[in-house]
Parts: sequence; structure tokens; C-alpha cells
Amino acid sequence: MKRLTLFALLLALVTSMASAQATNWSVDPAHSNVEFSIKHMGLSNVHGRFGRVSGTIVYNPADVEKSSVNVSIDLTGIDTGMAPRDNHLKSDSFFDVAKYTSATFVSTSVAKDGSGLKVTGNLTLHGVTKPVVLSVEAPATAVSPMDHKQHSGFNATASINRKDFNIGSTFPEAIVGDDVKLTIEVEAVQQ
Repeated sequence: MKRLTLFALLLALVTSMASAQATNWSVDPAHSNVEFSIKHMGLSNVHGRFGRVSGTIVYNPADVEKSSVNVSIDLTGIDTGMAPRDNHLKSDSFFDVAKYTSATFVSTSVAKDGSGLKVTGNLTLHGVTKPVVLSVEAPATAVSPMDHKQHSGFNATASINRKDFNIGSTFPEAIVGDDVKLTIEVEAVQQ
């Protein structure tokens, strides 16, 4: 009886230690996206989304400071629902996707922020790298009935200034707003 109790305690300890360790996650491009909104002539918001999102997340719920994010966002798939505007955004007047096909975000720190997380990192966009802070909701996790693997959802928001990245720099704020609001929804699969 004592052996069984000792074995059960040891198993519980090993299980809790394993669950406290960092886990690796791969971004699921089919269930992840980055959307943006920006003011047009100070009157309305133009909404759109970028293309495919890929990358990796290391997440340690017991010690979030040991977590990290490294993602790439395809800029060639910009979609605002209007092909002429999409083509203009893809041109060298804005994103210049012939030269800069993707943006990357690499975290430099992760910290608890209330019930969520604050992820600080370097965003490289249009050949310029600047620090950006993401406000991330507490991740939700579930086992997929399709692949029987753990999936986790990470939802984040951020705001950047387009001129910091030399995007559309010839357009004044009266025409195209400077502040771009980003909404990031990532579903990742545990590896």
C-alpha cells in the first residue's frame, strides 16, 4: 500500500513538473490571421487583413517570462475587399511587396499583465525594425477532435505608426491615418 501511495505521489509530481515546463507550438496558418484598421480622411476606418501567418511559440504557463514568439506574416496577400486598393497597398507607394514579401515579429520579453500577457518584441516591416508591444488575452487550450492534439488560441492587439516603418510616407495623415490598429488571432498546435 505504501509503495502504491509513493508511486502515485511520484507520478503526480512528475506530471505537475512536466506541465509547468515550456511547450512548443506551431502556428496553424489555416486558423490564424492578422487584421488591420486605419482611418481614411479622418472619416471612416478601412479594414483589411494580411496573408498567411506562420511561426512558432514557446509557452511556459508556470513562468511566462520563459515564453517566446517568432512569427512571419505574408504581406503579398493583403486584402481589403477592393482589388484596386489592394494593388495600391501592395505597390511601392505603401508595402512594396515585390521587395518586402513578409513582416516578422520576434519577441524580446513576455510578462504577465493582469489576466493576460504583455509580449514585447521587434517588428520588421518594410525593411525597418521597431519595438512593438502586444496585449495578449490569456490563452485558451483544447484538444482538437480532428487531430487529437492540443490546440491553443492566442488573441492580441497592438497599435503601430505606419510612418515609423516608412509606409505610405508621401500620404499625409489627413488622407491616411498614421495609427494602424492590429488585431492578431493565432491558433497554434502543440508539437
